[in-house]
Amino acid sequence: MHEQDLRQLAQKIKQWGRELGFAAVGIADGDLGAAEAGLQEWLAQGFHGEMDYMASHGTKRSRPAELVPGTVRIISARLDYFPPASADPHAVLDDTDAAYISRYALGRDYHKVLRNRLQSLAEKIGTEIGAHHFRVFTDSAPVLEVALAAKSGLGWRGKHTLLLNRQHGSWFFLGEIYTDLPLPVDAPEAGHCGTCSACIDVCPTAAIVAPYTVDARRCISYLTIELKGSIPLELRPLLGNRIYGCDDCQLACPWNRFAQTTALADFEVRNGLDSARLVDLFAWSEAEFNERLAGSPIRRIGHERWLRNIAVALGNAPPSPETQAALGARLDHPSELVREHVAWALARQQVA
Repeated sequence: MHEQDLRQLAQKIKQWGRELGFAAVGIADGDLGAAEAGLQEWLAQGFHGEMDYMASHGTKRSRPAELVPGTVRIISARLDYFPPASADPHAVLDDTDAAYISRYALGRDYHKVLRNRLQSLAEKIGTEIGAHHFRVFTDSAPVLEVALAAKSGLGWRGKHTLLLNRQHGSWFFLGEIYTDLPLPVDAPEAGHCGTCSACIDVCPTAAIVAPYTVDARRCISYLTIELKGSIPLELRPLLGNRIYGCDDCQLACPWNRFAQTTALADFEVRNGLDSARLVDLFAWSEAEFNERLAGSPIRRIGHERWLRNIAVALGNAPPSPETQAALGARLDHPSELVREHVAWALARQQVA
């Protein structure tokens, strides 16, 4: 294709992306040298914890053409997810009887939603120009999605390490299309965090150990989602009522004053999870957990870790007969992991 044709195609791709519901689409090359150095340093510090997959792919994560041979460009896309009718997150965090679940997980699993739209965009390109080599990714492969999105002009990496955009804050998902089309690239956006340290100051567990650096081993999202074993004793009280993920750094970020709510029904609140009571969720059987959370990203942690997380939140709640009875009903749970966290929570209830 001629250069003029490629420029026109790039504009069409961005328009098609908007028609598919994406807030924006950008294009970058695959040179991630600076990001690769940062990743290697982060791994060397052990900040990835038990997430061995962060180190197991060598340089494929930071060199797109090694992951998908022939790749010369990456098409990045943003998709807003904040549900418009959800309970106020600050109010939920302040309600010790309520369960706080990260806003991205209140609706349908984003993987399929985003992947299907990216696939449609890639196929639309094929309809326009004929066969082309591509692969679609949605948090499902060794991809440095924030670095690629920043390079493609969709925003900048904030001090909390998430992508930030002046018009959309950070309440959005990212996805990529690796392609062999030599499309014109977009200019990256300069950072706009300035001297602000709101995200660092608000982190409940001090997981943002330096600007642009998160120690996952202290991050509540890691502890409640990625960590398979016991939550460290010293960190349990700091989790509060957060049972799946954490949004504190995003809630504190001034740029999220400009965030947009989602227009997709897929991300609307399901099962009242935006403000559900801890004791009610703790009472779910494994069958109820699997049934009610079918199609939800939460289901992947399994019922055992679900109970583990809620037990910690109940231990952090003010003492009450209802809470103590709920915990007592799980004291003989078959899982040693659950029993341990229930016993800890009961001890907290009784001492308090």
